[in-house]
Amino acid sequence: MLGMAPGLSPMVKRLVIINAIVFFIGMIFQANLSYAFGLVPVRFWHGWIWQAFTYMFLHGGFGHIFFNMLVLWMFGTPLEYTWGSRKFLTFYLICGVGAGILNALVTPGSPIPVVGASGAIYGLLLAFGMLFPNQLIYIYFLFPIRAKFLVIIFGGIELFMAFSNPHSHVAHFAHLGGMLFGYLYLKKDLWLLRIKSRTRNVKDSHTRAKHLKVVFDREQEMDRLQQEIDDLLDKINRDGIESLSGEEIHRLKTASQKLKEWQQRM
Repeated sequence: MLGMAPGLSPMVKRLVIINAIVFFIGMIFQANLSYAFGLVPVRFWHGWIWQAFTYMFLHGGFGHIFFNMLVLWMFGTPLEYTWGSRKFLTFYLICGVGAGILNALVTPGSPIPVVGASGAIYGLLLAFGMLFPNQLIYIYFLFPIRAKFLVIIFGGIELFMAFSNPHSHVAHFAHLGGMLFGYLYLKKDLWLLRIKSRTRNVKDSHTRAKHLKVVFDREQEMDRLQQEIDDLLDKINRDGIESLSGEEIHRLKTASQKLKEWQQRM
């Protein structure tokens, strides 16, 4: 397959170097790091939580690390140039850790260690397909296919293999986990924006409702004052001003003053 990255971006280069160093340390010292630093689900659920991070830097052979680093270069470099190094690294680690956790959830009692950056790599593949859906990728350098269709095909294959061959030595659920957590991460900004928008709309509705209530209450108060004034004026017209008691004269003056103030605010 061929992506669109002519060279290594800074963070991709660091990740390739780190993976290569860890791989060669294991070869030189013939150290079996898998059970301590690979993801062993039964150990992970008994407190070995660092394995969800460290497992992605171990690989089971030269072919394994070569393929993962090749895909990291092809799809990681354009993503890093698009996002910047910090966001790219955050995305890569979230996909890798999320992939490991999902695999551990599906196989909680498994004593078999899972190693490799494939979960994070599948997350990068998904992100590339979402950001550059129509970018042509050449399978075996010969057959062109759009990135979005490649993602669908790879995701479909992993989903089929995960359920049709659950005892496979390939961690298909880790691959699916990388794609799932990558999708959730990429969509979170849109979801947060929608939540904020809905919250703002609710607040605006409350504000409008409160304003309408104030207007309604004010109109009711003005009607009450006007009615009180009309009743007192009718009494004056009918029986003369001397018919008003001192309290009624005070009420007439107060109501007139309040009504004048309400009208001036409108």
